[in-house]
Amino acid sequence: MGQIVVEKDLDGIKGLCLITPAVHGDSRGYFMETFSQRDMEEAGFDITFVQDNQSMSTKGVLRGLHFQKQYPQTKLVRVIKGEVFDVAVDLRKDSATYGHWHGELLTEENKKQFLIPRGFAHGFLVLSDIAEFCYKCDDFYHPNDEGGMAWNDPAIGIVWPRLQGSYNGTASAEGYSIDDTPLNLSEKDQKWLGIKDTFKF
Repeated sequence: MGQIVVEKDLDGIKGLCLITPAVHGDSRGYFMETFSQRDMEEAGFDITFVQDNQSMSTKGVLRGLHFQKQYPQTKLVRVIKGEVFDVAVDLRKDSATYGHWHGELLTEENKKQFLIPRGFAHGFLVLSDIAEFCYKCDDFYHPNDEGGMAWNDPAIGIVWPRLQGSYNGTASAEGYSIDDTPLNLSEKDQKWLGIKDTFKF
């Protein structure tokens, strides 16, 4: 593990990990390994990633909370430009931390990577003018397999940084803003229900 430092089981949520790579820099710039299968195996991870994704979003965009219904994915996420607050919510019904959340500030400066195992919902809020977001997945994308739940569900209680606004009983972005920039969600993400209505065991 010479090139990474791993913090495991963040906030007591089993499987959630923060990975900080070694960055080698001088006045000319820097170099780092963004992924090493060897280092991951030495850290105790047995994951085979099969797909890399990249997205760009503007300030105030909130994506999530998303999960895969039949084809769950482990994700290794990072930010290569800008700043986002990235969140994972434990949806494993037999987990002692079911419904608990953890958030990490991911930036182009800190270069941290958030490892989110299968069985979690995922979302992020863009805090900078522009953010470019990259993530590795251990299963391929399957159309029509995405599920979701409300990003502002009080039963989960995610504290989104710098966000202003009041919960009105729905996942609507109306009335919310960040630094005077209106919160921006997809139409679909504004229609998700809370965790109790999404999962009725």
